[in-house]
Amino acid sequence: MIKKFSTALLGAVAAVGLASAASAGTLDDVKAKGFVQCGSNTGLAGFAIPDASGNWTGLDVDFCRAVAAAIFNDATKVKFTPLSAKDRFTALQSGEIDLLSRNTTWTMSRDTSLGLKFAGVNYYDGQGFMIRKSLGVTSALQLAGASVCTQTGTTTELNVADFFRANNLKYEVVTFEKSDEVVKAYDAGRCDVFTTDASGLYAERLKLTNPDDHVVLPEIISKEPLGPLVRQGDDSWFNVVKWVHYAMINAEELGLTKANVDEKMKSTTNPEIKRFVGAEGKFGEGIGLSNAWAYQIVKLVGNYGESFEANVGVNTRLKIARGQNALWTKGGLQYAPPIR
Repeated sequence: MIKKFSTALLGAVAAVGLASAASAGTLDDVKAKGFVQCGSNTGLAGFAIPDASGNWTGLDVDFCRAVAAAIFNDATKVKFTPLSAKDRFTALQSGEIDLLSRNTTWTMSRDTSLGLKFAGVNYYDGQGFMIRKSLGVTSALQLAGASVCTQTGTTTELNVADFFRANNLKYEVVTFEKSDEVVKAYDAGRCDVFTTDASGLYAERLKLTNPDDHVVLPEIISKEPLGPLVRQGDDSWFNVVKWVHYAMINAEELGLTKANVDEKMKSTTNPEIKRFVGAEGKFGEGIGLSNAWAYQIVKLVGNYGESFEANVGVNTRLKIARGQNALWTKGGLQYAPPIR
């Protein structure tokens, strides 16, 4: 038995090693094919949505474009693969995509059991509830006996179960595989409540027949840190994706924007900005890119704040305030290690 167990264990270890080796070299593969294959939502306003011509926009889309900008000095060198919540992890694990940037919650089980790694948090979120104003409900604690629509393959099912059990409330869950199916079911009156991440509720409300007839309740029942993922076993690619995220945050903190980054690069005496734009040091070499990699992100895509305000901010249809997603210097949670 000991010998058989040892043989099986060695086989498992070897298999893990082969999987890790197979996933190594993503940056070289991306450079060779000339674009980043990015897994995205099938269509979520503010985060990832195509127009009638197939042009993608959104906070998660901008992140993929920033990765392309850092590598190629061309933010258009990215292709998008729309993925359901059910299929998103398999697509990354199999190598169908290079990067998953699809409003995905960072949890312990996902971080430790899928063979994937989260590269940061580009949106701090939390799960909420949306109902019809006509129900007269002002708190989620008044939802006893409600039917709740949600999507399978997400963290929302467990969060709903935890919330109703913790508050000793009975409920009925109605699940669908695709987010559009959830929206249609809720809009048709097949359930009383629609639950998902609060950002998603603001986005999906725009698809309803009469958006103004619905309200998002004040309770946030979970922590939903959303961020991009890569495969485990390829630290070089992980470093690129991680530092693209950090660069967008650092750029905002340094006051670097699409409009002023060229002028700042020429006139600044700030050593942090000099390192950021590649005028001092060779920080790009450490991640396999040119020393202008971070400058290219800002010039072609913008800093984190610019992306947030353009896609989901208070002047967009979603009208979401920065809140937790403000910089740490302004009371928020967005904080990045320095380039030095």
